[in-house]
Amino acid sequence: MFTAATRLVGLLAYPASHSFSPQIHNAAFRALGLDWVYLAFQVEPSRLPAAVEGIRALGFAGANVTIPHKESITAYLDEIHPLARLIGAVNTVVLREGKLVGYNTDAGGFLRSLEEAGIDPAGKGALILGAGGAARAVAFALARAGCMALILANRTEARARELARALGEAGYRAVEVVPWEEGSLAGVVPAVDMIINTTSIGMSPDREGVPFAPEFLRPRQIVCDVVYNPPETRFLEGARRRGCRVLSGLGMLLYQGAEAFALWTGREAPVEVMREVLYNLALR
Repeated sequence: MFTAATRLVGLLAYPASHSFSPQIHNAAFRALGLDWVYLAFQVEPSRLPAAVEGIRALGFAGANVTIPHKESITAYLDEIHPLARLIGAVNTVVLREGKLVGYNTDAGGFLRSLEEAGIDPAGKGALILGAGGAARAVAFALARAGCMALILANRTEARARELARALGEAGYRAVEVVPWEEGSLAGVVPAVDMIINTTSIGMSPDREGVPFAPEFLRPRQIVCDVVYNPPETRFLEGARRRGCRVLSGLGMLLYQGAEAFALWTGREAPVEVMREVLYNLALR
């Protein structure tokens, strides 16, 4: 039963209906006996400033932030953690002593998902599809983990070049930008060890899209998709048929959520409880 003492956290997204986060976090709160509740809010971009101020006005403990707000929200926060500032994207907000502080737990969540799958990005070449908040987190995570080279492709090429500049300014210069065109991708995809889709292509309810034809892939490549609903996108299905090693967005969602949980509550997240809920949702 919720009372006036119940602590609130939420998700700011547009759309928000696809998210598994409320079920995962609410199960974690119950497991630890915390009087907390997590809600999802569909926030149009034009209403983001008001929604952010609402976190403070209503006394929320904090929030998660996802598509399309991860970059734009930085303008409305009081403080930004150094890693989130470096990445240029925030996916977790904490209300601390009246100040809204932005963090990025996507980068750590992505690396933990790779580690759990036994994938070491050090020395590998990677193609990142997209240049939004998730792409920025993945790119900086791979750079810091010793990825040999990064190739960026985005439908708006200027955004990919902006990300390449940010990586260069941070000291990582083994970055190339290629056009999001079939001919260009057909030449690049076979040459890399990893391909990571950070766009919303294939996300529910529009499950049919793929970033490029699976015929471009070669066996034993590592293919990741940050999309987690559906848990195996058409992109990953095609990669699996080509003999690739595939990794869905479920692990990244789990571990970024666990890190956010700890930031809000000061308690270690019950990861196995969260994992069970997440994978049960994915099997529906």
